[in-house]
Amino acid sequence: MTAIAEPAPKMRVPWVAIAWLAVPLLVCYAPVLHRLILQWWNDPDMGHGFFVPLVAGYIVWQRRQELLATEPRPTWWGLLLVVWGGLQLLIGTLGVELFTARTALVVTLIGVVWTVGGPPVLRKLAFPLFLLFFMVPIPTVVYNSLTFPLQILATRIAAAGLLTIGIPVMREGNILDLPTQQLSVVEACSGIRSLLSLTFLSLVYGYFFEKRIWLRVVLFLATIPVALTANAGRVMVTGILSQIRSDLAEGFFHESTGMVIFLSAGVILFLFHRAILFVIGFGERRKRARI
Repeated sequence: MTAIAEPAPKMRVPWVAIAWLAVPLLVCYAPVLHRLILQWWNDPDMGHGFFVPLVAGYIVWQRRQELLATEPRPTWWGLLLVVWGGLQLLIGTLGVELFTARTALVVTLIGVVWTVGGPPVLRKLAFPLFLLFFMVPIPTVVYNSLTFPLQILATRIAAAGLLTIGIPVMREGNILDLPTQQLSVVEACSGIRSLLSLTFLSLVYGYFFEKRIWLRVVLFLATIPVALTANAGRVMVTGILSQIRSDLAEGFFHESTGMVIFLSAGVILFLFHRAILFVIGFGERRKRARI
């Protein structure tokens, strides 16, 4: 006689416990969330911030059956992280340090999940919780220390590319002197915008389309040279357009090239992934042929 396997029992969602922690959390972090959303709207570098909680929420929703089948093990240890987040919020608010106050929200959310669901639930929600850090702009000190070196790097690569295709150019710092115009590679053209967005994109892409952890790490690291090369390409394209018509180097045309270059960087990342898969498959086929 064959025994019929019973379906795994679904856990009861502790809505009361969640509400007790979520309501004070929203009240305390409402000003932080308000300023954060305003920056997403006004800062071109953080336009991807709107998508971060949506993608994280979708991942949680996608795994809802697995989460409901997980037996929660509530623990008071999670409250230590909630308290830590509260202290971090206080310090960040008093010290007018936005990064500290904003990351306190994510820290507190992790503490809430740990408290209500325990380690089993926390492990299953680790990735979407980690993604939430990408909705927080990097500290101003780090941003300022990165932008100028990236400006210089983009200028050097663009100058080399323009010379290669026969357009005479002289570089002085982040300034490109072209025959008909002088271009300044400003902070917005440093590449930090595409780098932040592409790192988030690579993590999400790796999660949905790649199961091997090591390959996800490779894709994540690949975003650095891809973003820098794509941004230098944008500067180079701007230089070419400026030789056709000077007004093409600014305004709508300049912004549209930024979008095209970002999409191109995403395509390059996809092709890089496919190339790795091809090499892996080719190696496996040769190995089987030898056997």
